Amino acid sequence: MGKWGYVGMLAFTVAGSFWLELVLKVGVLRRIGRALRAILPIAILFLIWDALAIGHHDWYFDIHQILGLYGPFKIPIEEYAFFLVVPLAAIMTIEAVRRVKKNWLIGDES
Repeated sequence: MGKWGYVGMLAFTVAGSFWLELVLKVGVLRRIGRALRAILPIAILFLIWDALAIGHHDWYFDIHQILGLYGPFKIPIEEYAFFLVVPLAAIMTIEAVRRVKKNWLIGDES
């Protein structure tokens, strides 16, 4: 898969969960603001950790598996996408279970 390795993993994640938005109508993308308010604070913390680890040469990304496009702090663009795609996929999965198992409560029911 070469330079498309990380992108391939993200595409697999999208294919594995984003269909729930269409088929089960979980409504996560319809309420994207709510999802982003949950995702962004944690994503920012992990991106700071990435930046520090990269800066101290404790962490790196295999240049053979990434596109070579970097955002701020020399973090690959795929890593930024990871912190958005994976949490959205997790939220969609949780919402899909809630849609199918009506009695499954997780604490935010009114």
